[in-house]
Amino acid sequence: MKETIIKKAGEIFLKYGFKSVTMDDIANKLAISKKTIYKFFKNKEELVNESITALHEKMFHDVTCICEKGYNAIQENFEIKKMFKDLLKNSDESPMYQLQKYYPKIYTKIMVKEFSMFKDCMIRNIEKGIRENLYRANLDVELTAKFYFSLVLSVHNTDLYTYNKNTINMLELQVLEYHTRAIATRKGLQILEQQLKEINSDY
Repeated sequence: MKETIIKKAGEIFLKYGFKSVTMDDIANKLAISKKTIYKFFKNKEELVNESITALHEKMFHDVTCICEKGYNAIQENFEIKKMFKDLLKNSDESPMYQLQKYYPKIYTKIMVKEFSMFKDCMIRNIEKGIRENLYRANLDVELTAKFYFSLVLSVHNTDLYTYNKNTINMLELQVLEYHTRAIATRKGLQILEQQLKEINSDY
């Protein structure tokens, strides 16, 4: 039951935000009593912490699975983008911004963990792209990974962007295009254009 609550709570938080969702809302969605939730979680903050941690671990697992499928470096990034598109398809505003605003300690912990988890994936992707002659050979690999991570995070800054349905997905796609154009070779740009044609038909 605890795992079921964590999974459902994560879905609801992503869709409606961390502030507006109550323990009553989660209980109603699961058709259980609020008392049942409190058997496993002493308060909402603890549930937020466990649900967002579980969500990040699932994301990392899914990204790892994509990276093992043998795509070229640019295709790989677009396959990962498709995964995040499905994850955020119902979000009208940035869930990460709400987490930062209302649960700053959890946000800080998650960001440190997220960069640690995904940094190696980003570095491997860049190194693979260089080997495949899709990315320029003279890149500072670690700095490029940090730039990309920073750009993706900036999408969730409400001081910079106004959101409506699917805004986050569109912005993240544009960040991926921007990142790839900045580091791609001529061969890489050809593959990028192919990927953009395919993914833009889904937006």
